[in-house]
Amino acid sequence: MTSNQAAPRTTNPEPPVIRGAATDPVALLDEVPLSSAEAGYVEAARAANTLRGYRSDWREFTTWCVEHGELVPAPAAPATVTGYLTALAQAGAKVGTMSRRLSAIRFVHQLQNHPDPTRNARVLAVWEGIRRTHGAPPDQAAPLMPPELFDVLDACPTTKVWRTSGRPNEPDLSGARDRALLLTGFVAALRRSELAALTVDQLAEHPNGLVLTLSRSKTNQTGEQVELVVLPRAGNPDRCPVIAIQRWLELAGIVDGPLLRPVSKSNTALPRRLNPESINTLVQQAVSRGGLDPARYSAHSLRAGFVTYAHLRGASDRAIAHQTRHRSLATLGAYVRVQQAWTDNAATVLGF
Repeated sequence: MTSNQAAPRTTNPEPPVIRGAATDPVALLDEVPLSSAEAGYVEAARAANTLRGYRSDWREFTTWCVEHGELVPAPAAPATVTGYLTALAQAGAKVGTMSRRLSAIRFVHQLQNHPDPTRNARVLAVWEGIRRTHGAPPDQAAPLMPPELFDVLDACPTTKVWRTSGRPNEPDLSGARDRALLLTGFVAALRRSELAALTVDQLAEHPNGLVLTLSRSKTNQTGEQVELVVLPRAGNPDRCPVIAIQRWLELAGIVDGPLLRPVSKSNTALPRRLNPESINTLVQQAVSRGGLDPARYSAHSLRAGFVTYAHLRGASDRAIAHQTRHRSLATLGAYVRVQQAWTDNAATVLGF
């Protein structure tokens, strides 16, 4: 019986144990369980968000294998992988989603020293056909930039009004935190994972503002290079990221540890960092308060907004990449392509 054929049914009421169907891909190497220290280093080899995605995608794949005849997930037969891809495509999954699932399958097989089924000719042929048939530009978050950014900042609450009789109003910590988050995310062009990871000791004062020292990032995962990002002082104090950070730290009583934190219902900053998913939620809540459709925006809108707005203000691609830390200038084009379409275009002078 080949590995992609359904296993025979039995009368045993216990569910079958499917080899390779563990929900945690970081479980064993060479079919030998990892020690806690070894597992920690394996975890460190990938970004936390990447591993979280691999675990979720691997669970999806192994569940599909069990539900479709108890197929073996690892080592997976090429026919199993193509059957899975075909089912996803016909169910309307996006090409980006399927590509991520393939990455998870590849990752687990590499960890377990199995041949990589995603490199098989059958899989490559089916995958190429799916990409040509179902490929579409990825959904991109709308850039958040002035003047909409200013509306969103102005909508951040400043005063906490208590319903409790006799309790005086207080500065709203969540509003101060959101202003710091929005301005830092925009001016520093940070990814949401970088915003979540910021600590107070990464801030260095400079006559012109603040300098952020990022020891690790998406493009510098091993920390071999220190990345510096500047936060210049703004002429308008209501639009200044330096003032926003300083006010948030002062109101929250933060002197060290995570920079951006959750705020409790009692208007107190909690002693833990925000997670990247929370930052996405906070940005969407902020744009909703500002009268914008939150479905169009995400935390990435701040980074995209910086690139787009800086381009419109005449900054060169190289200067923009100095702040965003893009290694390829070509990548910046994805952010500004809509605005560039109108630049020096003969269609705008037809005079109709």
